[in-house]
Amino acid sequence: MVTRIDTVVVGAGHAGLAVSRLLTSAGRDHVVLDRGRVAESWRTERWESLRLLGPSWMVRLPGWRYDGPERDGYLTLSQLVGHLEEYAAGLPVETGRTVQSVDAVGDGYRVVTPGRTWLARHVVVATGPSGRPAMPAGLLGLDPGVEVISPLRYRRPDALAPGGVLVVGASSSGVQIAEELAVAGRRVVLAVGRHTRMPRRYRGLDAYWWLERTGRLSRTIDTMPDRAAARREASYQIVGRAPGDPRTPDLDLGALQALGVELVGRFHEAEGHRIRLGNAGGLAATVGLADRRMHRFLDAADRRVHEDTLRGTIEEWRTAPEGPSQRPAPVRVGPTREAIDLRAEGITTVIVATGYRPHHPWLRVPVTDPDGTIRQVRGATPAPGLYVVGQRFQHRRDSATIDGARHGARDVVSHLCADDVRGLRAALFEMEETG
Repeated sequence: MVTRIDTVVVGAGHAGLAVSRLLTSAGRDHVVLDRGRVAESWRTERWESLRLLGPSWMVRLPGWRYDGPERDGYLTLSQLVGHLEEYAAGLPVETGRTVQSVDAVGDGYRVVTPGRTWLARHVVVATGPSGRPAMPAGLLGLDPGVEVISPLRYRRPDALAPGGVLVVGASSSGVQIAEELAVAGRRVVLAVGRHTRMPRRYRGLDAYWWLERTGRLSRTIDTMPDRAAARREASYQIVGRAPGDPRTPDLDLGALQALGVELVGRFHEAEGHRIRLGNAGGLAATVGLADRRMHRFLDAADRRVHEDTLRGTIEEWRTAPEGPSQRPAPVRVGPTREAIDLRAEGITTVIVATGYRPHHPWLRVPVTDPDGTIRQVRGATPAPGLYVVGQRFQHRRDSATIDGARHGARDVVSHLCADDVRGLRAALFEMEETG
């Protein structure tokens, strides 16, 4: 069965739904296709205890925002899925439609799914930035008897094989999983690479309030000195807690040490059951760099308070609490080792939390780089009529987040609906080339 349509959106997560809402408002004929259900990745590729990192008041999509009783709380996955299901009501979403291929045909695209094909003028790829885990090449030498998984497959501590766990990566996923395992009584070793330390709250306000207030989230890729490095930057070392959770709101390396997690240097390579790590000085340098970056950010927050105070523009309910601002204490790391014998130490599982790489094997249009990233400027690719939403640092720093997707979706739908899409795209890419 072949259907002609103006636009096909691939992916019914928050980004695809944001695009669909704007296309609906613009009166554009379209369909949203997803291999599973609405928000399938949120349902099946996250661990069970996960809460959103940003506060609920930041869950904003075109035409909708969270307005519940816990604006300063952090949504559970089931709560988020429920909101996205409500948001999708009335939108032309077809679930259980696995996209097998997207090819350029004439002046449009052929989108093939089992039992049905769409011929579309436009295609919007909204499958998110987490196509496949970024597994270090050094893992190839690991003994096959050791289970290796990514956060996409981790669910809860008792679902793992008995024994200790090596967690590779100290960004948000790595530290949250390490904490959960340690609280469950597992022995945990955390291999620490480059990370971004961030307090949960500062001057009585959530870190994301300061990130938004200081313009960090809205910073655009064209202002970055190294765009590739900016798109690889580590996620914030932060956690969303349940109301009344007695644990410290800050989840950093010091908090993990207090739970008995052993910190070691970054992972280098595996030979059988032996893991080679970075040297002792490397761990101290990595931790020190993360602390310095955190303090630079907090300095920027203090400057913003000072500037707003001088201008008289801070609202009373957002002013800093009484007393001086308090900053997290430095993380202290002592001597560490340069190797681990997994068998001798009873470590049976390695969880690799080192990020993700885009993966679009079904996209048969030459717009991807060797690492899978789709080439684009503000969502417009070099191929006329083909767009992408939700890539890391697509245009703004928050492009891959729920809140940031609304900006990327507006960019894409504005381009798509423009009278001269080809001319607009050409001008954008000329601006990109000339900087």
